[in-house]
Amino acid sequence: MINGGLGGEYGSVLLAVWREACRHIRIEESASTIADILLSQTPFCQLAVRWVDSQRLCIETVAVGRADGLPVGQVRTACTPQQLEVLQHWCGLGQPAWYCLEQADCRAVAGQQEAIPRLPSELTWLAAQSPASCIVGPLRLRDGLGLLVLYLQGRGLAPPPHVFALARLLLEPFAAALDNDRQLREMATLREAAEADRRSLLARLGRQSLGDAIVGAETGLRGVMERVELVARSDVPVLIFGETGSGKELVARAIHARSARSDKPFIRVNCGAIPPELIDSQLFGHERGAFTGAVEQRKGWFERADGGTLLLDEIGELPLAAQVRLLRILQDGWLERVGGQQPLHVDVRIIAATHRDLAAMAAEGRFRHDLWYRIAVFPIVIPPLRERKEDIPELARHFAQRAAIRFGLPLVMPSEEDLLLLQAYDWPGNVRELGAVIDRAAILGDGKRLEVAKALGISLPQPIRLEQQQSAAAKQAPPAANVEPLDQAMRRHIEAALTATRGRIEGPRGAAALLRINPHTLRGRMRKLGIDWRRFRARP
Repeated sequence: MINGGLGGEYGSVLLAVWREACRHIRIEESASTIADILLSQTPFCQLAVRWVDSQRLCIETVAVGRADGLPVGQVRTACTPQQLEVLQHWCGLGQPAWYCLEQADCRAVAGQQEAIPRLPSELTWLAAQSPASCIVGPLRLRDGLGLLVLYLQGRGLAPPPHVFALARLLLEPFAAALDNDRQLREMATLREAAEADRRSLLARLGRQSLGDAIVGAETGLRGVMERVELVARSDVPVLIFGETGSGKELVARAIHARSARSDKPFIRVNCGAIPPELIDSQLFGHERGAFTGAVEQRKGWFERADGGTLLLDEIGELPLAAQVRLLRILQDGWLERVGGQQPLHVDVRIIAATHRDLAAMAAEGRFRHDLWYRIAVFPIVIPPLRERKEDIPELARHFAQRAAIRFGLPLVMPSEEDLLLLQAYDWPGNVRELGAVIDRAAILGDGKRLEVAKALGISLPQPIRLEQQQSAAAKQAPPAANVEPLDQAMRRHIEAALTATRGRIEGPRGAAALLRINPHTLRGRMRKLGIDWRRFRARP
C-alpha cells in the first residue's frame, strides 16, 4: 500500500514514476516517459516542469511531457521581485493547488471544495496561459525551486481527491529528477566557464597550453622556479611577493600545475576587488535568506576550490574581520557559510600574493600577526623586470608572437634597435606593462614592423642611433682630457639634485621631479651608480 488510499489504484503508477525519474539523467527524458505512464492510467493529459530562476527573475519551462498539440504557456515568464517573494512563500508550504482558467465556471464535485485548495489569486499568472484546468505543485530542491504543472483532461472540473493525492505524491520524484538535472547543468556550466577561463588565459599569455615553460625560467627567474619546485609537492601555504604586473598569478599556477592537485580546480580571487560587505559571502558562501537579496544558497570560493588551489591575490586588502575567518580555515579547514549553522570542511591549498609589506602592516595593526605567520610559511619573491633585464629580449619576442595571434597580424619580431629601447626603459609596470607596450607597438606597426618607440612615447629612436654614432666616432678620435666619464657626470648631477631636495626622491619637491624622470628610473640609476640617498637626508 502506498499512502493508504493510493495502494490499489495508483500504487503501481507511482512506482513506475520513481523508476523513470531515477533512470534518466536529463529531466526532458524523465518528463517524456513519465507523461506516457500518466496519460494511460490517470486523468492527466500532459505535464510541464518549470524552473524558478531567482537571479534573472523569471520562470523557465525546462521539460514538457506529451504536449499533444496543447500549448503549455510561455517558455519563459518574467516576474517581479514581489511576485517571486509570494511564490517562494507559497512553495515553502509544500502543497499543490488547483487552477482553472474560467474561475467563474469551475465546477467542483460536491463536498470537495476544502479538500482541493485553489491556486492563490496572487499566483494565477503561473498558469494563466493554460487552456485547461491544471494542478500546480512546488518542487523544493537543494539549491532552488521548481514547479510541476499537471494538466487535466476536460475543462472546468476539479480533480477527485485521489487524483489530487497522486499529484501531491508526484512532487517528490519530480523534485529529485529536476535536482539531478540542475546539478548536471551546473557542472556543465562550471566546466564551460573553466574552459573559457583557460582559453582566455592562454590567449593573454600567447600559449598553446598552460604547461608551456615560463619565459625567463632559466635566466632572471631561475631562483624563483627553484623555489617553486621545492614547495610544489607539499601542501604548505605559499606567500608570493612581487610588484604589480610581475607575474604572481603565473608563478601560483606553476605551483598548482606541479602539485598533486593539478587535476583539481585552480581559482584566483582578487581580494581588493570585492566590496567589504560582500567579502564573507564571496569567500565562504551564504545560505538562502542570510541577508536581503540572498534568494538562494551560494557556495563560496573555498567550497568551489575544494580539493584544489585557491590564490588569494592582494591578500593585504582583506578587512580584519575576514582575516579572522580565513585564519580558522588555515588552522583546521572548517568554515561556515554566512547565515549557516552547519560547519563545512574543505581541503584547499592556499597561495597568497601581495605587493605590500605585510610584515610592516602587521606591526602597524593593519594585518593580523597570527595570519601573517600562517601564510608566510614559504615566501617567494619575484624580482621586478628592471632587475632582470636579461629577460626582456625573450619576453619581447614572446609578446610579439602573442600580439600576432591575438590581432591577426603577420608575425614581426623586435629588431636590435627595438630591444635597446626596451632595455633602456625602467618598466614600473613590469611584465604586464611590457606586454601592453608590445601589443601597442604591433597595432601601430600594422603588421609591417613593431613601432616600439611610439609605443613607449618616444617620437623617434634617434637617441639610440646618436649614441651609437658617437661611440663609433669616439673610437677614432683622440681622447679629450677635459671630458669626464658619463657615469661620473651622471653621479654628480644626481647627487646635486639629492642635495637640493635633502634626500627626497618622490613627490613634487623630489629629485625625480627636479630631474624630470620617473622615480623608479632614478632609483635604478642610483643603485647602479652606488648612490645612497640617506647621505643627503636633512639632519635634525
